[in-house]
Amino acid sequence: MPKILLVEDNEMNRDMLSRRLGRKGYEVLEAVNGRQGVDMAAHTLPDLILMDMSLPEIDGWEATRQIKESPVTGHIPVIALTAHAMSSDREKALNAGCDDFDTKPVDWNRLLGKMQGLLGGDAP
Repeated sequence: MPKILLVEDNEMNRDMLSRRLGRKGYEVLEAVNGRQGVDMAAHTLPDLILMDMSLPEIDGWEATRQIKESPVTGHIPVIALTAHAMSSDREKALNAGCDDFDTKPVDWNRLLGKMQGLLGGDAP
């Protein structure tokens, strides 16, 4: 069962995504801010991270940079989840180290497809 770290400060979004991912066969870990996301990534080594970009403590861009710069977590794929839908936002997320980018509100099938592409044979 692939382990997903969901870094999302909005309780409603976190709950909805967590429940839907769980029903699809993923083990979901949750972090509510960027600092907690960085720490949890290092301690739990998830298979994939879904990273909100607008987070308290440290934002998703900085959290992703820290995750990608670490030799312990740098290999973990990160998908940026954000309401910022401009092409410059996508470029900023990719420059921070995100492996892919998706907008909110989440298109469930599109997000699952991106996750499965990054997880390869590990997707449920």
